[in-house]
Amino acid sequence: MSGFLGVPVGAAYHLVFALTQLLTPVAGGLAAAAAIVLFTAAVRLLISPLSLRALRGQAALARLAPQVQSLRTRYGRQPERFQRELTALYKREGTGPFASILPLLAQWPFLSVMYLLFRSATVEGAQNQLLSHGLFGVPLGAHWLSAAGLLSVHGALFLAVFAILAALCWLSARLSRRAELPAARTSPDPAEALASGKAAGLLTRVLPYVTVVIAAFAPLAAAIYLLTTVAWTLAERRLFLRRTAGRQRPGT
Repeated sequence: MSGFLGVPVGAAYHLVFALTQLLTPVAGGLAAAAAIVLFTAAVRLLISPLSLRALRGQAALARLAPQVQSLRTRYGRQPERFQRELTALYKREGTGPFASILPLLAQWPFLSVMYLLFRSATVEGAQNQLLSHGLFGVPLGAHWLSAAGLLSVHGALFLAVFAILAALCWLSARLSRRAELPAARTSPDPAEALASGKAAGLLTRVLPYVTVVIAAFAPLAAAIYLLTTVAWTLAERRLFLRRTAGRQRPGT
């Protein structure tokens, strides 16, 4: 294919194809799907500094929720003053309301490349051999809406992907709420602070569910990418919360 994304799509093709050949003796017919998982892991390792920064930013927002509530109470009738004070607070703490979405934005080009790769019959003027691979008999370039029916292997596989994605998103949202509770308990008004923290983290908790919608219209290969990256995000969040909790315990 040609165009702005032609070069990255070609690079992704050669990488995924090489990984598929490497994994075939071990994974057999699952080699291409496994190659996509490894490709996604490589992307997540590449953007891991952004992920860590986002997690720290989200933790900072939860910690600052009582102070934000205090500013809102003090300057609620002075919107411009409130905004100035809020901006100054975020600047002092090195965070902001959108700090936690950086990994999502950073991944968008890679997801676009994966989508285009499995939507292209040819890559760099040659036949796209990855389109001949599948998962449990479902081509990696197939879409959910092209299924013969919900009871077919095709339909059942996509529904399983949607269900797992939704479950992972729910677990991620639950971990986000756990991160907000400690900061809320230290506030003079825990109920209002918790509400403020939830409002600040709403975007972070809602956006992952968009992946389920994207997976419904994307090729199976892109859905595998989404499933892997959401699982990676959940694992990162759990590890971050455990380390944070360990540092906050007395005597550690």
